[in-house]
Amino acid sequence: MSSAHWPDGVDEIIGGDQAVMLASVTPARGVVLTPVTNFGARDRDAGTVTVNSSVGGWKKLERIRRDPRVALAFHTRLHGYSDRPEYVLVQGTATLSGPRDDYPASLGADWERFDGPRVTGPIWGPWLRPYYTRVVIDIAVERLMVWPDLSCKGSPEIVGPPPPGPPPPQKAPGLGTGPRLDHVKAAHRLESLPDALLGWAGADGFPMVIPVGFSGQDADGILLHVPLGVLPDGGRRAGLTAHSFSKFVQGQHQRVHTGWLDSGPQVRYAPHTELAYRTPPSKLLYRLGIGVAMRVALRRARNAGHDSAGHNSAGHDSVR
Repeated sequence: MSSAHWPDGVDEIIGGDQAVMLASVTPARGVVLTPVTNFGARDRDAGTVTVNSSVGGWKKLERIRRDPRVALAFHTRLHGYSDRPEYVLVQGTATLSGPRDDYPASLGADWERFDGPRVTGPIWGPWLRPYYTRVVIDIAVERLMVWPDLSCKGSPEIVGPPPPGPPPPQKAPGLGTGPRLDHVKAAHRLESLPDALLGWAGADGFPMVIPVGFSGQDADGILLHVPLGVLPDGGRRAGLTAHSFSKFVQGQHQRVHTGWLDSGPQVRYAPHTELAYRTPPSKLLYRLGIGVAMRVALRRARNAGHDSAGHNSAGHDSVR
């Protein structure tokens, strides 16, 4: 994709949003939505957008290695550097680097612009070393879908090849399509957060991601309201995520689900798994907590047979 086909307004959003949603595809053709900090890294001439992940995020990295088709949703301007109204979905093929020690140093001022002042020294340097060791995710852009506002009302402008038709319904999982956790409690927790997104795999394998709202629950799942004309018909595996974050993404509240989406007359989501966490807005507590979290994540990765780069050295699938 050349710079001539990468509009200035889109570039402003890609270069300015604070947090974006990364969508990756599971082996069962579902989608997991995980928020990542954006550092504005992109190359319009090469047609690439770049984000990064801590080495502790090995499940996410393994999913991308298995299927490099990903998407980035630029869905909120909160704490960012642009006030443009558009919702931008970037779909493309990801390439992962090996772990890069002290990756923030390679970004220079852009790291501090989006993540805040970096601390070093004899105490904080070693403590935050696992956090500052990152895997770079370079995304070769295949397509951009640009809606005129963040609610995805109206028709998107397509930059790149047109998307294929809607994907067919998926086969129901063997354990059934209904909720596998307390979906009423899950719905209340999701509703308390400002940004909620739904993701599924398109017909070409690239994730689709759209904003959603909530309209209650019934016995079969969480009731959603979605932009008109976007969802494919039928049932399928899908990811549902809601989150909030403070400046520099130091204070976070994230709720990440995988489950089953039924887009019949009533759009309904049945959650099957849940990952939830919170980090405090305090810089001191965040630094202490993130150091602990990275060490726990790396230990779990080793116990599951993965090295710090996210490779599966045991040869088994530990990724949902």
